[in-house]
Amino acid sequence: MPHDVQLHPPAIGRRASRTSALLLAALLALACAVPVAAQASPRATVGVGVGAGVTAGVGEPVGGPRLTGTTPVFDVPAGVPAPPTLAAASYLLADLSTGQVLVAKAPHARELPASVLKTLTALTVIPMLSPDQQYVAQPQDLVEGSKVGLIPGSSYTVHQLLQGMLLSSGNDAATGLARAAGGVPQTVARMQDQAHALGALDTVVKDPSGLDAPGQVTSAYDLALIARAALKLPLFQQLVLTKRVRFPGAEVAGKPRRTYQIQNHDSLLYNYPGTIGVKNGYTVAARWTIIGAVRRGDRTYVLTALRRSEPSWRTLAAMFNWAFAYGAQARPIGHLVEPGELGQSAATAPGQRPALGAALAAVRGPLAAGRPSAVRTWVGTSGLVIAGLIVLVLALSAHARRRQLRAARAARSARARPR
Repeated sequence: MPHDVQLHPPAIGRRASRTSALLLAALLALACAVPVAAQASPRATVGVGVGAGVTAGVGEPVGGPRLTGTTPVFDVPAGVPAPPTLAAASYLLADLSTGQVLVAKAPHARELPASVLKTLTALTVIPMLSPDQQYVAQPQDLVEGSKVGLIPGSSYTVHQLLQGMLLSSGNDAATGLARAAGGVPQTVARMQDQAHALGALDTVVKDPSGLDAPGQVTSAYDLALIARAALKLPLFQQLVLTKRVRFPGAEVAGKPRRTYQIQNHDSLLYNYPGTIGVKNGYTVAARWTIIGAVRRGDRTYVLTALRRSEPSWRTLAAMFNWAFAYGAQARPIGHLVEPGELGQSAATAPGQRPALGAALAAVRGPLAAGRPSAVRTWVGTSGLVIAGLIVLVLALSAHARRRQLRAARAARSARARPR
């Protein structure tokens, strides 16, 4: 009998140890998760501008935590007037010289692009094709919407197709360029790859012309990235600065080929000094869309807008006027990412950092952005969990030890009793 009693204390200790170990593992897992949860909790961004952004660690918007929300966000010192507003679902103003975003409203909202997507088409095909390469138009090029007037069976140079696409916004020219570059599906896939390489993660490409297509979307933020990259191509710069050219008509055997004039559809180019492009668009569903860029002196600003309620160049000019007058004093609310800055991740959600980049941002973001309160939250919460963990483990160990001592005393009493 006493022998049996002596077996109980070690068994009790082992059970308590196993329980302590399981609780320890669970609490350690919780402690590791707390920093991410603390960073993921939204908090209002204090700023001078109208509206507020939301910050987050994991899944933080590309370009910065303030690039979200549905109201205009900006940050200007006292005495500097607020920027004008645009009648658009989303828009973004950025300094192309520095990459700083100065004004934004829902910049990652995914909207129909209309013909501004042709900027991405040009960015994709220009490095692939020689401007002198000949292309014979096909009946399949004559898609719906705006056309420059390709005639099936007639030949055009790639340079002429680019003119027809970027000046006259010809959907037929965009489709012809895609075929010249290897086929429409292949060009669409390259455009998608190009967008992701730039960090334009909101953009989904389905058609090279920008026509409304199921699932095809972009954002004001992405358009700024695309425009910045396209404006680095000399041929693209030349094309979007061109106001009018002569375009070839049908080829007729034995007769001189006639031409007709096509004009650039960008009204800002004709009315606002310093405009260097880029592209406008319209469909009934997308409404008016725009990428505008203006250079004066050492400053170049890009303004992108989607789902505008009106097409006037004057509202765009008002924003550019503000930019050149006060942009140097405005504090940035985000930045345009550089190509490759985000890395690549197949699991990346539209408009958000890749998983690895977000995890790293959750750790280094508060320090890099000068947010010590977030760091204190991270450390303070983790410290409380670890302190609680230590107290709990000590309590369980003490409880197990007391049970062992009681069992041992009972065993000694049993041996001491007369038999």
